[in-house]
Amino acid sequence: MLLKKQTVWLLTMLSLVVVLSVYYLTAPPKDSSNMVATEQKEDKQQTETKQQTETKQQTETKQAEKENEGEPAAEKESKSGANVVTEQTGDDAYETLRLEIQDSRAKQKEELTLVMADTEVSAEERSKAAASIKELSEIDEKEQIIESLIKAMNYDAALVRVKGKDVNITVKADKANASAANNIIRLVNDELESMHNVAVDFQPKK
Repeated sequence: MLLKKQTVWLLTMLSLVVVLSVYYLTAPPKDSSNMVATEQKEDKQQTETKQQTETKQQTETKQAEKENEGEPAAEKESKSGANVVTEQTGDDAYETLRLEIQDSRAKQKEELTLVMADTEVSAEERSKAAASIKELSEIDEKEQIIESLIKAMNYDAALVRVKGKDVNITVKADKANASAANNIIRLVNDELESMHNVAVDFQPKK
């Protein structure tokens, strides 16, 4: 009787094993398919995101190029963070000449100062050196005052050079006319308080 029960139990277990084996052999690999589908979906999303990013960058670049079209070079470089470079104007040339004149007079003053400090030089020569230094300072001051007054007459730039009784004036203007020149000459004579040989040269704007 016991042997019969064991035989029945063994047959039952074998039947169960056979059924399970058949089930696993015939069932489709669902997990593997799902994994592949998930990976494909992620790859597709990454590709779409990359394409959208590249498209956005290209669009922004084209818009920036359109905005920069027609802008001066200085403005473009300023936006990009580079050093800012501006085109030199005619006014800069006048200022450069003014600085050269001031440097030349500064050297003359240094030489005259050495004369004043030289104990072997006569008192008369030291006095003349002091007077020359004062005269150079006054001339430099007067020139700059006259230049400012000429600019106040609606001129863009002016350069005044005084040498003895001669005064040479260069004015930046589109047109030269006798009336404007006479007004400048009167201005010079009023400021220098004595008659001078004044020459006015009008240079066109560039």
